[in-house]
Amino acid sequence: MPTQAKVEAVEDLKSRLDGVKTVLLTEYRGLTVQQLSELRKQLRAVSAEYKVVKNRLARLAISSSKLEGLSPHLKGPVGVIIAKDDPVAVAKALQTFTRTNQALSLKVGYVEGQVLKADGLKALADLPSKEAVRAQIVGAVQGPLAQLVGLLLAPQRELVYVLAERGKGAEQEAATGQAEQPE
Repeated sequence: MPTQAKVEAVEDLKSRLDGVKTVLLTEYRGLTVQQLSELRKQLRAVSAEYKVVKNRLARLAISSSKLEGLSPHLKGPVGVIIAKDDPVAVAKALQTFTRTNQALSLKVGYVEGQVLKADGLKALADLPSKEAVRAQIVGAVQGPLAQLVGLLLAPQRELVYVLAERGKGAEQEAATGQAEQPE
């Protein structure tokens, strides 16, 4: 019979997993408490959390949900990274941490409806963030539009230039004409 604490732990995990975009499973064997604290701190900076879970309770929490594909990978010491925001930022933070702490290994992840293996998660970390992609799109749209506006304004600009030069020429003729008149 399950204890009240275990029932509450499963319900808590279910509520945390509700509406997530990213869930990553890691193996933390070999990391110190200080290193895990540093990992949690880096993940908090990108609106994610790291939780060490009991595999049996995690299987119960993800059963009959969109995360059920992660169930076979719940073996050994497992830590779960949960994020409701940008998965690329989470993958980048995790990649930064694993460069200095090779003991942390990625098992598998669920990212916006797809189950990804470790190499897919590393490829995700190499992608630019959503803001960078948006800036690239705006730049790609804005560049040709600026050129088009420049081309459309060129005839008016040239006309103003020609009229200004003619005006200068007329002023010079008038000035030389006045200088030649006897007084």
